[in-house]
Amino acid sequence: MILSGADIVVRTLIEQGCDVVFGYPGGQIIHVYDSLYKYRDELTHVLTAHEQGASHAADGYARTTGKVGVVIATSGPGATNLVTGIATAYLDSVPMVAITGNVLSSHLGSDSFQEIDITGITLPITKHNYVVGCVEELADTIREAFKIASSGRPGPVLIDIPKDIQMAKCDYEPQAPSVPDERRQADDNRIREAAECIATSERPFIYFGGGLISSNAEDELLELADLIDAPLGCSLMGISGIPTDHPRFLGMQGMHGHYASSMAMHRADCIISLGVRFNDRVTGNREKFAKNSKIIHIDVDSSELSKIISPAHAIRGDVKVSLRKLIDNLSPIKHEEWWKTVDSLREEEAKNTDKREGMTPFRIIETLNDYLKPETPIATDVGQHQMWAAQYLNFKSSRKFITSGGLGTMGFGMGAAIGAQMGTGEHAVLVTGDGSFGMTLQELSTAVSYKIPLVIVLLNNGVLGMVRQWQTLFFDKHYSNTILERKTDFVPLIKAFGGEGVRATSIEELKTSLEKAFSYEGPYLIECVIDKDEFVLPMLPPGGAIDDIIVKEDDLRA
Repeated sequence: MILSGADIVVRTLIEQGCDVVFGYPGGQIIHVYDSLYKYRDELTHVLTAHEQGASHAADGYARTTGKVGVVIATSGPGATNLVTGIATAYLDSVPMVAITGNVLSSHLGSDSFQEIDITGITLPITKHNYVVGCVEELADTIREAFKIASSGRPGPVLIDIPKDIQMAKCDYEPQAPSVPDERRQADDNRIREAAECIATSERPFIYFGGGLISSNAEDELLELADLIDAPLGCSLMGISGIPTDHPRFLGMQGMHGHYASSMAMHRADCIISLGVRFNDRVTGNREKFAKNSKIIHIDVDSSELSKIISPAHAIRGDVKVSLRKLIDNLSPIKHEEWWKTVDSLREEEAKNTDKREGMTPFRIIETLNDYLKPETPIATDVGQHQMWAAQYLNFKSSRKFITSGGLGTMGFGMGAAIGAQMGTGEHAVLVTGDGSFGMTLQELSTAVSYKIPLVIVLLNNGVLGMVRQWQTLFFDKHYSNTILERKTDFVPLIKAFGGEGVRATSIEELKTSLEKAFSYEGPYLIECVIDKDEFVLPMLPPGGAIDDIIVKEDDLRA
């Protein structure tokens, strides 16, 4: 059939199994938007308040569903407003396709109105990007973009479509949806060598991240842990990969991780690392990291192997199929003495857990846990509240913790929560802080307009808490531009947008508010005022090793 380029874009998205896209129209993408109108019964478009919100929504959709998220924007500022969202997806390995319009092909390079070289700008933060040169290439370009975004280590792909390509016509023949490349098989010899290392280990520790979730390798992970009798820890991106209450799980490791998880990893003689990056938040002082441990690093992306740490066994391969091979090369083993050490670390952590009464971060998150269902997706922004959520939230199923790990994007949460809700169909939760929420709260209009059932738990301390915490500890309390002193009243604000909200000043009020919030069909904000001097602990000081970890406020005064 003969179709315009704009119609080919939309028909190919539908062909690829896309059911919802997020975006914002403009002059250079107007023909695609006309096509979206024609096919509105087959493909839902969500109009956000800002292109950044659209990109984060596509990201949140992708993280919760495992499908490719799609965002559409016009040229110039529309395209550049996507950059933060694309970079967020890139650093967290999220499959996304970003489609931008551009000026006529004949005008490219002439500084036309709203012309920008968006492919040049996004080259370092995409797996691949395209400028479509002729309409005949358009459908195959989109198909290839979906394949690239979801193959191997997932990531974002950008397609820039000049306006004349959208208007041109050619023959379009539907095809089956693109499928990702076959899972990469690990080398058998390397697997056997790793298995020998594990078999001779006395203190194994399994450390997993977002790559395990992307690979859907949760079952294999637990099978391996039972087989070799190992404790489990994760990176920030690995949270929700297995149930929080699993008896082998010690929680997140690293700068603000659980004490037991960080110390067990530090004392292990064999660290089996699955789909993780070993960034500075994990290792602390790299010269002192895991000096007495042999590290087995399994990752689908070879560039991550030996990039930061030098493993004894570097294995390139899909995590799921690599674990299956590894399991087949191992026999059951027990480590009773090692578990005595691990249990003592757990006991020590329990002694230092902040369990004060009142509206403390621990009590707020603990109370929220009582209202969560296994299928509830929870997004966060970035800062202290993000770390408290990572430390204290309980998860029962995978792909339910949506947070910006690699880029640390304040303002990520609101759009991501909208995308997560639309991807799952479940009542979603956003845990945020007043600093992050202020960056993208205009997306309340999106949540209200689309009747997104969303519970917003806002921890308001009136400051930029994480930076202020560093200023307190390491900069002689020079609070340079971290005390906000804003007059914003968030409860009337959300009502002005068309939602509902309350301020909870006690745990009892919080419980009552959560009851109402989870039965409300739309965005419902609960503002929880907390003290500006609440700290995220444990904390690894900058440049410090795991032995330097700060676990309680008494350590700060020592």
